[in-house]
Amino acid sequence: MEKIKELIKKVCTRETISYIVFGVLTTAVNWGTFWVLNSKMNVEENTANLIAIIAAVLFAYITNKIWVFHSETEGFGENVVEFCRFILGRLLTMAIEWGGCAFLFKYAPIPPMISKGIISVVIIILNFFVSKFFAFKKD
Repeated sequence: MEKIKELIKKVCTRETISYIVFGVLTTAVNWGTFWVLNSKMNVEENTANLIAIIAAVLFAYITNKIWVFHSETEGFGENVVEFCRFILGRLLTMAIEWGGCAFLFKYAPIPPMISKGIISVVIIILNFFVSKFFAFKKD
């Protein structure tokens, strides 16, 4: 029982909790954008999904930089490098999300929003590690 308490203490840091909160909000931006585009504006699933992912990535960069990882980059150059690292990491996970959703949309007998939910859980976890150890890493 003591080891479980230690593990919970290690995992439940301010950073992790902030990431979860903003991850949920980022997911809401992603899903909300997808839902509006696909369900209300009749935009094709893959196109709506791509636009939703881009909106969510921009939202995530701002929130992760300011409130989750408290980035202290200074000057234009450092900020550009950090943004590029963030975008590179997110391009990888965006490709995984887009491909995973496209696969599920086409081959799984699952409604599009459920498919998106399944993939989103995987992407949130991957994005934490990409952000922490690549985009916002402290030297």
